[in-house]
Amino acid sequence: MRLIGKQEIEDIAIGAALLGTGGGGDPYIGKLMALQAIEDNGPVKVLSVDEVPDDALIVPSASMGAPTVMVEKVPSGEEAIGAFQSLETYLGKKIFATMPIEAGGVNSMLPFALAARLGLPVVDADGMGRAFPELQMVTFYLEGVSATPMVLADEKGNHSLLNTVNNVWAERIARSATIEMGGSVMLSIYPMNGQTVKRSGIPDTLLLEERIGRSIREAKQRNEDPIAEVLKLTNGYKLFKGKVTDIDRKTETGFARGVATIEGMEAYQHEELYLRFQNEHLLAETKEKVLCMTPDLIAVLDSDTGMPITTEGLRYGARCVVVGLPCHPKWRTTKGIETTGPRYFGYDVDYTPVEKLADKEEA
Repeated sequence: MRLIGKQEIEDIAIGAALLGTGGGGDPYIGKLMALQAIEDNGPVKVLSVDEVPDDALIVPSASMGAPTVMVEKVPSGEEAIGAFQSLETYLGKKIFATMPIEAGGVNSMLPFALAARLGLPVVDADGMGRAFPELQMVTFYLEGVSATPMVLADEKGNHSLLNTVNNVWAERIARSATIEMGGSVMLSIYPMNGQTVKRSGIPDTLLLEERIGRSIREAKQRNEDPIAEVLKLTNGYKLFKGKVTDIDRKTETGFARGVATIEGMEAYQHEELYLRFQNEHLLAETKEKVLCMTPDLIAVLDSDTGMPITTEGLRYGARCVVVGLPCHPKWRTTKGIETTGPRYFGYDVDYTPVEKLADKEEA
């Protein structure tokens, strides 16, 4: 067990934005919510998965919707509390702890805001090790865990309880409800016991996020290259460096979809990189080759500061470095690739691990 205070939140927010691969919601908004809750209620206890009782009820808390919407429709925190309490009433059992559903910008922060206000611990695990755009895209789903019963809550006080036949239907129905409820909602989802969390979750995600954020902060203090530190910590690869010259971004069907074009600089001069995203970056390619693809992680970092840039934060003229990180081994299984691989999203390529693509490039 460890306590998370304000500095830890600052570091986790940076690491979460990087592992969020451009999505998972605006980390700045989530950070402010978490910092205010800790200011009002004190530090939050974080438990390792080994410290969670096998029979304890654990419920991830998260937001759902297009990240571009949340920038304008900032949650108050009451939505998450309402969703939690509604699910608790339905299940007839007290919730022992919450946890992130993904390593996303806002979705790594919301559990801290909720936990501080309700006096609950947070479990250091998640269901992705990164961020993905759809509800069934979690390691819990790979292990047969049901997303429902789940509760969606909006800022108007509406609560929707769903029980669905499978997790794909949970995504479809919840996505439609989210659009009707204003484009973003808070969720209580994937209720499970501690034993299931240990079996199906990805442990120590928050610890990794904190280490990433701290490494970027401390590298800047030492006037060293923060991106090099990140790549060492994550076993990642530098894919491209350049300047954003075009962004085609639309908010539709509950997602922020589009492609960013990055003009190469320095060693990448005379090349263009195309970043394709659906909330999260899913494919990085030039005209000649694919450099990285889902479920591996693609992150965009400011070339000067090393700070992550989200899909909604990409701007014309931004100078950036694009990096690729290996995903958790659970995603490299047959079911993992069927669920989150490039063909699921409509890209006509077979999944190849980023390290193999990097070896080809070096060869």
